[in-house]
Amino acid sequence: MINLHEVIETNKMIEQENLDVRTITLGISLLDCADDNLEEVNRKIYEKITRVAKNLVSTGNEIEREFGIPIVNKRISITPIALVGAAACKSPEDYVTIAKTLDRAAKEVGVNFIGGYSALVSKGMTTSDEYLIKSIPEALAVTERVCSSVNVGSTRCGINMDAVKLLGEIILKTADNTKENDSLGCAKLVVFCNAPDDNPFMAGAFHGVTEADAIINVGVSGPGVVKTALESVRGADFGTLCETIKKTAFKVTRVGQLVAEEASKMLNIPFGIIDLSLAPTPAIGDSVAEILEEIGLEYAGAPGTTAALALLNDQVKKGGVMASSYVGGLSGAFIPVSEDQGMINAVQAGALTLEKLEAMTCVCSVGLDMIAIPGDTKATTISGIIADEMAIGMINQKTTAVRIIPVIGKGVGDMVEFGGLLGYAPVMPVNPYSCDNFVNRGGRIPAPIHSFKN
Repeated sequence: MINLHEVIETNKMIEQENLDVRTITLGISLLDCADDNLEEVNRKIYEKITRVAKNLVSTGNEIEREFGIPIVNKRISITPIALVGAAACKSPEDYVTIAKTLDRAAKEVGVNFIGGYSALVSKGMTTSDEYLIKSIPEALAVTERVCSSVNVGSTRCGINMDAVKLLGEIILKTADNTKENDSLGCAKLVVFCNAPDDNPFMAGAFHGVTEADAIINVGVSGPGVVKTALESVRGADFGTLCETIKKTAFKVTRVGQLVAEEASKMLNIPFGIIDLSLAPTPAIGDSVAEILEEIGLEYAGAPGTTAALALLNDQVKKGGVMASSYVGGLSGAFIPVSEDQGMINAVQAGALTLEKLEAMTCVCSVGLDMIAIPGDTKATTISGIIADEMAIGMINQKTTAVRIIPVIGKGVGDMVEFGGLLGYAPVMPVNPYSCDNFVNRGGRIPAPIHSFKN
């Protein structure tokens, strides 16, 4: 039972420290929508999403009113569309029709994003996978709420470098197709290694094929809560610091568990997982970088940053696991540049570079996230950045991802405004030296030796 003291604490965290339930994400399997007739596929997809998700937004709103807990987003994740559309889609253009159907369904039920315009190609690409990937630039240009992801590597399979090369080109094309909006399409496209089946956070959410027909996953976030807790133990040793983060993460996860159980009961849909991720926003006081500063760094990016982030990520996970038996998704600390005012400040001060961010991804919960780079960056350079990040995930047996935005028409130092939760970002410099011959080799980087665990 939650006692009165916990209620008072929770109210303070909500009112003063930016605690929120970042998303209730309803996962829906679309495997039963597969058909060899494209018109039928679109009809079935629209019908199932609008039927299963019709009460999602109203349920979220009711929970907000009843418990006073802000629920920022209500979202949907679906079975990777490359699987659902395989029999019917004979071209990239066919897949774009499905993207439009997904967008229409998302608008009908009132969610802000729908994720799962995705392909899983860590070992190889089917013709269907290639069609979907090649459709992404157009799909993200003609829709508002569709999010796309491609898993190109895993610890068990290695890295599909053919897909990595193709995605460098696709990201540039997506940027060009949405250049009127500062290449915003790229903010809805993520490239993964070891993508989880139950991630509630966009843009990388999809409903894995191992999941039930429908499931409720909840993502909780509270960087401001953790920062405030750490202010009370300034100067204390690392043991005290870790205990404070762990206890705070426990309390935050309890809030998510409460919301998840209530949503599950009201919608009569099974509860899946709680994802406790310190996901920042552009709001003042809602920053992972400011937590790192509170731990003792002048700026994120200073010497000691990777160690501080590793400590933070681990204690968040430990606290979350104590609070719920079903912690999953990504769970940990996100380090998106554009969505975190402290990260933006660190880039502008020269403390944080792309290379340092890459090092930090070895110990954070995801990877290179919401990073703006010059619009004239070569496709092979983007592929090289993706390959580096995938290698970190593959070798370290963790999820890593790249959501990078080559902003057409802008260069280093320019500011890019994305709006809302996506925030704004300075365009960061990219290593100018070529990796063309590496990227153009083709084929697959094999799985590491420690992948053989049978």
